[in-house]
Amino acid sequence: MKKILAYIILLLLSTENICGQQADSLFVSNDSVRMKKHYFRAAIQALSVNASVWAYNRYIREADFAKISFHSIHDNIKKGLVWDNDLFSSNQLLHPFHGSFIYSSARCNGMSYWTSLSYTFAGSLSWEFCAETTPPSINDLITTTLGGAALGEGTYRISSLVLDDSKRGFNRFFRELLGTVISPSRGINRLLTGNAWKVRHKYYLYHDYEKIPVNCSLTVGDRLMADNGSLFKENNNMFVEFNMIYGNPFQNSTNKPFDYINFSSLINVGGKQPVIGSVNIAAKLYGKYSEPLPGHKMMIGLFQHFDYFDSGLVTKDSKKIPFKISEAAAIGVGMTYLLPATKKITIRYRGHLNAVLLGASLTDYYRLGRDYNLGSGYSIKSNTHIEFSKYGSFELNMFDYQIFTWRGYKPEDLKTKASPYLYLNTQGDKGNAELFLINAIMGININSKTKINLGSYYYFRNTHYAYHDDVISRTYEFRLGLKYKF
Repeated sequence: MKKILAYIILLLLSTENICGQQADSLFVSNDSVRMKKHYFRAAIQALSVNASVWAYNRYIREADFAKISFHSIHDNIKKGLVWDNDLFSSNQLLHPFHGSFIYSSARCNGMSYWTSLSYTFAGSLSWEFCAETTPPSINDLITTTLGGAALGEGTYRISSLVLDDSKRGFNRFFRELLGTVISPSRGINRLLTGNAWKVRHKYYLYHDYEKIPVNCSLTVGDRLMADNGSLFKENNNMFVEFNMIYGNPFQNSTNKPFDYINFSSLINVGGKQPVIGSVNIAAKLYGKYSEPLPGHKMMIGLFQHFDYFDSGLVTKDSKKIPFKISEAAAIGVGMTYLLPATKKITIRYRGHLNAVLLGASLTDYYRLGRDYNLGSGYSIKSNTHIEFSKYGSFELNMFDYQIFTWRGYKPEDLKTKASPYLYLNTQGDKGNAELFLINAIMGININSKTKINLGSYYYFRNTHYAYHDDVISRTYEFRLGLKYKF
């Protein structure tokens, strides 16, 4: 086991084409160009995703909602779409992951982003009406489709960084295994088509680093949280954070959807916080590059966003969870601006204004199977990054999410509905929620690839309710970590 782990670490450190510049790009391939479009195979594979998930729920978990029949399908079609009451992580993260498998089934069979998106919608629609006995969910249809496309295209692109058809032996096995873990539908497709073991000496790579550069980093450290001013009654745990900047917004060599992505995810290890603390994707759908002033670089474009923030009780004395918020389906305009670099300093700014088609926010009152409200609204994001060539970096982030719950319920509805868990059919507590997040991160260089990161975070939640008292929550967070760029 030690030898295998050592080999994996050595592979990650020495193989530049996983994240970074590719040393040998003579035979870079673009699989969207050389792959034929297999529409029927994509449909069969997408349906197989649904069938596999249904079979797991039906025969392994023995879940009641998976015990479908022609009668349940008829009822679902008759009743139509409703707002469901699944858990926050299920609706806002697991359903998009489900959608990403459907999306990737089309993408790895030669489809474009937009065509794959239509497959994801069709797969989600068939699941909602045919694969569950519970009424079909309008929020699941949206998050599985749009959130699934964001996660699906992102993981498809990342898996391309790993695959190399010129390799053999354990190196090839490890790459195929890692690629399958990142994008399971693509990995299964490669097994079915034989591409997983086919050796090529031409067109053997799946990513062009000259057109789309990639920079990745991994931060490992300790995370301390405190709420409502209780700085000495804190909760701490280890964390692992992955960040990736995929593509260069200031070059016109390619302008396809997701050719420029900002991706990050936070994993909590131990402690009281959820394992997946956050997942954030901001991907360009279309952009236009310009130079407004000599030496100044600017890109303005249309972006798709996927954000997921989850938290648990901060301390034993905490009475309530401080925040949960997501924008599983969001689209908006974004700008990236690069000031002229000097020998000592580089300054870059990113800003976004988004329409949240469907999001979710923590509720302090609604408890019929879930602890969050659904809704729509908008978000504003700002990132300023300053790089000091010799010493390190400074980064300032500000995020403001506004989620409005339009379809609420009145307190007396809980007494009049016969089966509120399924048929109350509401987004939650009528009102609106704001989550404002600001963080400052200072990086101190150890060498060209390693930094010590010091981060300070402040979360402010202000939720207004139509039929309940308003709630304000403040949460503080401090992080100390070691960041490695590869």
